[in-house]
Amino acid sequence: MAFTNLGFNSNVGTALKNSYLDSVSTPAPQLVSDNFKNSQRWRKKTKQLATLGPASSSFEMIEKLFLAGSDVFRLNFSHGEHDQKKELLDIIRQVEEKYDHPIAVLGDLQGPKLRVGTFANPDGEMLQKGQTFRFDLDETPGTNQRVLLPHPEIIEASEVGHDLLIDDGKVKVTVIATGPGYLDCEVVVPGKIKDKKGVNTPDSILQISCLTPKDRVDLEYMLGIGVDWVALSFVQRPEDIVEIKKLIMEFNPENAFPPNVMAKIEKPSCFDGDSLEKIVELCDGIMVARGDLGVECAPEDVPILQKIIIDECRNQGKPVVVATQMLESMIESPTPTRAEASDAATAIYDGADAIMLSAESAAGMYPEESVLMQQRIINRVEGDPHYSTYLQSNRPKITDGSSASAIILAARQIARNVDAKAIVSFSVSGATARMASKKRPEQPILAISPLKESCRKLAMSWGIYPEYCPMENLNTDNFRDMLTVACEIANKKGLSSQEKDLLVVTAGFPFGTPGAANIIRVIPAAGPTYWDATL
Repeated sequence: MAFTNLGFNSNVGTALKNSYLDSVSTPAPQLVSDNFKNSQRWRKKTKQLATLGPASSSFEMIEKLFLAGSDVFRLNFSHGEHDQKKELLDIIRQVEEKYDHPIAVLGDLQGPKLRVGTFANPDGEMLQKGQTFRFDLDETPGTNQRVLLPHPEIIEASEVGHDLLIDDGKVKVTVIATGPGYLDCEVVVPGKIKDKKGVNTPDSILQISCLTPKDRVDLEYMLGIGVDWVALSFVQRPEDIVEIKKLIMEFNPENAFPPNVMAKIEKPSCFDGDSLEKIVELCDGIMVARGDLGVECAPEDVPILQKIIIDECRNQGKPVVVATQMLESMIESPTPTRAEASDAATAIYDGADAIMLSAESAAGMYPEESVLMQQRIINRVEGDPHYSTYLQSNRPKITDGSSASAIILAARQIARNVDAKAIVSFSVSGATARMASKKRPEQPILAISPLKESCRKLAMSWGIYPEYCPMENLNTDNFRDMLTVACEIANKKGLSSQEKDLLVVTAGFPFGTPGAANIIRVIPAAGPTYWDATL
């Protein structure tokens, strides 16, 4: 069996022509269990997240989304009941077992929802440009002069000159006066304001927890069913990450592995001073939540902020997901707009670990097609010579001076020099594999761990092919036996197939010691009969 080509035709014109003909003349290929390991779905390095919902709640559809490219499934706790989320997680685990491949589950907390009160007029009120409008704590139904704002924290944090955005920015007002329990504002962008519409506060840091009572209940439930990642909404400052990590340690079931924490960056306050750097340092991953971020920041600023976030995550070696409106038109259309395809490609060129679908896969008419389209964009970009050039020109330095760092740097360089088919990392926690991912090597990273939980979390990271291998199958007292396991798994995953194929293998001994990567070997992937006798 010939080794599957990892890239595209070197002739860019031919590749573009073939890509175009495929898109207009034939449907995306249907992936089946007997050949899916050799498909383009298993040759991509950028990961895909798909949100599950009414359009993707059956075993059949979740299986299709997995085969189409989804590496992580998002459970949105803003909608639905707890038992529905448990049913979805159980289905994901069934798909994982069927295909013997780790799948991550991300539980997304809703976070605080800041809303105005109700109006006497059920149709709401039209606010005119330049008029004065008051927000107060009076529960009397609103008029065209005032309305309840049941969040004293907003009133206390707002200052003259601060802006408030109503209904995702459709109405904009500026504070012109403050007083006990009220804000007087001038209408800058006129429009209709209705019952319970959302309020955004781009200029204020609110003295409220990013975890509501509902979030705390949802978090405890997530821990009970065993999600791999928890996404925290409404992050304003580093202390928010400290708060949720303390709650996880408090609520996490005994002997259960705690999930990783992903901070959703959607507030301008995250960019004050060194806040972003500290938030990235404290959490395990970042989501660029461009929905609310795009409301609270100027549209022209969002692409720049996206790059800043991605660069900071890459510098610290933390996975970063770009989300919101990736292929929005595919909620109702079988194909995306060209602008959407370019947007998704830009996130990949920027160096994101993963890109995400929301309503496209959760409630749209074309969930499978949306995931397949993302996969096609990923493979097309990763086959472009410019992509490798961009990654190499912005490759973070590893400067901690540890032996593990030296081993990872050497492994990447050796793999490139000998044209290895994969870098294999034996790791319990997955830290060594994540460090390798940070350097964005040309070769895929095969991460072998005796912990399912570690493998699932690694499904979020760029370029990593996680593989669960029970400890009883790892003879950690005999490195030669471990090398044999590496060859078997590399062949099983389709990363190698020819006798001449080489693997660069790293491990640390004593095995399981954090940060103990101290061994590196180059071996033929064909197995022990092809090895040097000194191995």
